[in-house]
Amino acid sequence: MNTIGFIGLGRMGRNMALHLLEQGVNIVAYNRTSAVTDAFADEVESILSSLLPHEVESFGTFITVDSLQSMMQELSQPRCVLLMVKAGNPVDEVISALLTAGLAQDDIVIDAGNSFYEDTKRRYAMLQEQGIHYIDCGTSGGLEGARHGACLMIGGEESIVESLDDLWNAFAGKNPTTKQSLGGWAYVGPSGAGHFVKMVHNAIEYGMNQAIGEGFAMLEKSSYQVDLVKIAEVFCQGSVIRGWLIDLLHRALVKDPRLEHYQGIVGGGETGRWALETAKSLGVPHAVLEQSVAARDRSKNQPDFATKVVSALRYEYGGHMEKGDEEK
Repeated sequence: MNTIGFIGLGRMGRNMALHLLEQGVNIVAYNRTSAVTDAFADEVESILSSLLPHEVESFGTFITVDSLQSMMQELSQPRCVLLMVKAGNPVDEVISALLTAGLAQDDIVIDAGNSFYEDTKRRYAMLQEQGIHYIDCGTSGGLEGARHGACLMIGGEESIVESLDDLWNAFAGKNPTTKQSLGGWAYVGPSGAGHFVKMVHNAIEYGMNQAIGEGFAMLEKSSYQVDLVKIAEVFCQGSVIRGWLIDLLHRALVKDPRLEHYQGIVGGGETGRWALETAKSLGVPHAVLEQSVAARDRSKNQPDFATKVVSALRYEYGGHMEKGDEEK
């Protein structure tokens, strides 16, 4: 596998890039804000200084650049560039800038963010006319998955996806010796399929978050004055509802037993609304998702303990701030 370009060093992107370097992937990294790029370079140098000689040898090489033109010059053709930028116009802007910088026939662009699948299909068609391959990679696992091995749902041309097998294995955290992986990946279909599956994943996540929030809101309001930390801890141990979300809630409650540091004004919501409209168009019942999206919208004016739980979960797995904090 050749060196890849990596664009977008925010919370998720930075963790992904560090993980790929530790898996031996060579990276040319770029972020629009140069201070972020510089901080990433300092962090990589700090990690390298703590490694043993044989660990340094297996660490990927890295270069940070201050322009996409420089990135294009550093990468060998056919180039592979991975995007981890905000969905919507920012993705189109980066693609346009890459084309201006010299993106050419047979190059590969991977969108590993949360793009709407219809946008992905449009971008795929536009780039296909120029002989450029566009792969959509739905990425799950939050900040910890990005850092140690993510769950990947990949769409696009199957032959191109298969040619990047080493990258997906590294991305998912697969150990090249034991073949064990903290994450996993699957080719799920043609262009847009990866982002479609990730949208559905997020719709499921909305419902699970809200159900946990409502359950703990009942516990919090009950006359029994139960210890929420203790309840979350016992739920983690063999219960039917045990899982990572319950683990994360326990972690949040240990730090803040009544979630007093949260307002309960839940941010996000874009992928949930996409999924809601898609469910309606497909004629699929969507009561749980509809109520979960409505609860997030309602939290802007009527936050409650259930939405505090949802906010805490979102922060624990993704570092997502509450709605008011996002807008400051």
